[in-house]
Amino acid sequence: MYLARVIGNATSTIKHVSLTGWRMLVVAPVKAERDDPLLAIDSLGAGIGDLVIISNDGKGARDLVGDEQSPARWTVLGIVDDESETRT
Repeated sequence: MYLARVIGNATSTIKHVSLTGWRMLVVAPVKAERDDPLLAIDSLGAGIGDLVIISNDGKGARDLVGDEQSPARWTVLGIVDDESETRT
């Protein structure tokens, strides 16, 4: 699990069928080994600027979308309410 900042939304007209209807966020990991932006599936409604908890559990992502062949990997697990309680 990692902390990440939501920096945008992703829109795609062509995607794997398992991702149809899912909201995709562009997130930037906070203090991670790599700081490249990632695409994460969001079922919680996070918005741009929110600090979120993300997971790279591919099995969990595939279970979430209901397709074992899905290329999904990153998911939003939670939205941080009080950033003063985090050690970023």
